[in-house]
Amino acid sequence: VQLQAFGGGLVQAGGSLRLSCAVSGRTFSTYGMGWFRQPPGKEREFVADITSSGSSTYYADSVKGRFTISRDYDKNTLYLQMTSLKPEDTAVYFCAARRTRVVGRSSMYDYWGQGTLVTVSS
Repeated sequence: VQLQAFGGGLVQAGGSLRLSCAVSGRTFSTYGMGWFRQPPGKEREFVADITSSGSSTYYADSVKGRFTISRDYDKNTLYLQMTSLKPEDTAVYFCAARRTRVVGRSSMYDYWGQGTLVTVSS
C-alpha cells in the first residue's frame, strides 16, 4: 500500500484548504485512515480518523468543528477539508492507513504518506 498526500500550501488565517491522500492498491476499503500533523519543532499529533466503512469519524479537540475527514472509495482517496484555519494549524500533514481498530495512536498505523506542508499566516 502506498500513500501520497498533496494539497498543502500557504493560506491566510480564517481560510480553507483541502488535503488529499491518494492510496494505491485494491485494499483501500479495508483500512481505517487517519490524518496526523507535525508542527515545527513539535511531535507528531493526531488530527482525524475515519473507519474502513466510513461510518465513523474521530477528531482531535483542537480541530473539531473546523476539519472534516472523508473518503472516496471509487477514487481510492482520503480527504481532509480544513476551514477556519489558524496559525497554530501550521504543520506538515501526513495521511496514514491502519489495519487495527485502535484510533489515534501513530504506532498503530501501518502505512504513511510523505507529508504535505500547510502554512497558515496571521
